[in-house]
Amino acid sequence: MPYVMVQIPKPPAPSRTAQRPVPTSADVARLAGVSRATVSYVLNNTAAVRISEPTRRRVHEAAKELGYVPHAAARSLRAGHRRMVLMPAPAVPAGPLYSAFIYELQWALHRLDYTVVQYGGVGLAGDEAARAWAELRPVAVLVPGTGLGPEGVALLRRSGARAVVTLGPDAVEGAHALLMDHESVGHCAGAHLYARGRRRIGVVVPEEGGLDVFSRPRLAGVRRALHGTAATVTELPLAYTEESAARLAARWGDLGLDAAFAYNDEYAMLLMRALQDEGVAVPADTAVIGADDLLLGRLLRPRLSTVRIELPSGRDLAELVDRAVRDPGGEPERHKVLGASVVQRDST
Repeated sequence: MPYVMVQIPKPPAPSRTAQRPVPTSADVARLAGVSRATVSYVLNNTAAVRISEPTRRRVHEAAKELGYVPHAAARSLRAGHRRMVLMPAPAVPAGPLYSAFIYELQWALHRLDYTVVQYGGVGLAGDEAARAWAELRPVAVLVPGTGLGPEGVALLRRSGARAVVTLGPDAVEGAHALLMDHESVGHCAGAHLYARGRRRIGVVVPEEGGLDVFSRPRLAGVRRALHGTAATVTELPLAYTEESAARLAARWGDLGLDAAFAYNDEYAMLLMRALQDEGVAVPADTAVIGADDLLLGRLLRPRLSTVRIELPSGRDLAELVDRAVRDPGGEPERHKVLGASVVQRDST
């Protein structure tokens, strides 16, 4: 059988697409018919220089056409410092109240020409976490919760951070502090239940990791509110699942409780539904109160009593950051925040 040699032609080498040069502010200035200084004033929102609206529009249109964006590092050099504010991502899922606070804070910092960056460093804590944050060279770091110590603060300051602000129950040497008193939340709930005639009070302590920094002070607050009375306090571990709530509700009769402070509104709604499924009447058999004053709690039947929590204003915190950045050698500020008050509804 004859064989035929067939030569497969070699495909042509792929042509290298010429890489477009990175557009510069000079390119934007030429296209818009203005000076480079005008481009800088417009794109950096410099308030001290008056630029007509038609000129602003031409600059923005030229920058969009060329795909030009300002160089953040160069802008920081001109300003004398960076504009990045770093926020470590919370180690636990953020609830609606905290999410709304962060949203307001981001807008307030944006209006002051800062950029907020959330850093997700799962498994990092203490000085190790501070070292990871320092690598990004932020101008300020806002640290929620606990874990950062004086050594971590000093490390961040040496790396160039002009401000370190902690949001937690205790102040840290060298850092500004927003002191959040979660014990007062539990005290409000405990005092309210006692005033409503309840004497056998359960307190939900979430089993989810990371929440003990909030739940333990709230439990202590209930104990403090009932200290010296004949009322009893029972700790109730509860995971945020329907199965866990059903197991707790199934032994409710054996616990002999006539009230529950359920840590927050989400756990309160979970527990209340499980109790009702078990035939426990709310509030006739057991009063239930949460915390956070979420809208969904008002839509339940019975409507959920709650402890309304006043978080610090995002605008006030942004102004604190700005003050600290402008005066990095100033004395650390300490502010007590987190006001708490009871909103009584049908569930108590």
